[in-house]
Amino acid sequence: MTTENIYKPDLMEVVQVVQQTVDVKSVRIRFRDPERAKAFSFRVGQFGLYSVFGVGESTFNICCSNSKDYIEFCFRKTGRVTEAMWGIEVGSTIGFRGPFGNSYPVESWEGKDLIFVGGGIAMPPIRCAIEYALENREKYGRITVVYGARTVGDLVFRDELDEWAKYPNVDIVKTVDPGGETADWNGRVGFVPTVLGEAGIQGNNAVALVVGPPIMIKFSLPVLSQIGIADADIYTSLENRMKCGLGKCGRCNCGSVYVCKDGPVFNLEQMKQLPDDF
Repeated sequence: MTTENIYKPDLMEVVQVVQQTVDVKSVRIRFRDPERAKAFSFRVGQFGLYSVFGVGESTFNICCSNSKDYIEFCFRKTGRVTEAMWGIEVGSTIGFRGPFGNSYPVESWEGKDLIFVGGGIAMPPIRCAIEYALENREKYGRITVVYGARTVGDLVFRDELDEWAKYPNVDIVKTVDPGGETADWNGRVGFVPTVLGEAGIQGNNAVALVVGPPIMIKFSLPVLSQIGIADADIYTSLENRMKCGLGKCGRCNCGSVYVCKDGPVFNLEQMKQLPDDF
């Protein structure tokens, strides 16, 4: 009996590389093995480990919906692995292990309004859920996306924001921090929590997904509560502490929880049960 080696990465061909900002790229990859491609599936919100051979691997959310014939991820150039990954080109081969973790409960969201709140590089973990909701538009109510960054140049997937706005009952609110606007900027100027509070969103039949810098999340959560969204209906995705994806290294351990196995998706009700220093 042959046992699959969970540490052995699949070989993936790079089919697209897009530089989103000065230090952020998005990458699309496909399995080089056609049979592996046919057998592969994932749920919206799961993550993978992506490797540059001879350098190492890093953890990133799968930032496309599960209807695609490719996997897409987005990364910021911040360390040894991502520095090496910055140089990959179309046709390059990288490694992939996954999918890992739980997922967004998109079926339980059906019939409800969806509120997506993101900041900067946090848009990719939200993008997969937005894509899924738009592909299944008839299953959900009004969709509101509030997305901001420090400057206009720090916004990712900017062209897609305009495309999403063309769908029925979809509101896209773009904002940049004060001083981050340009002369041709046509969005809001203000911090995400403030803009979220001014958006006039009704939360009586809504769920929210909020991902971003800790300070943004901290001040966005009370706004979501004030408009009537219960803790159990406010979700986030935690991937910054994960490393091995298997609950072996202990880096993402928090009390009895391993983010890579029990997450990365948690609702606020669950988050409040975690230690305060998490």
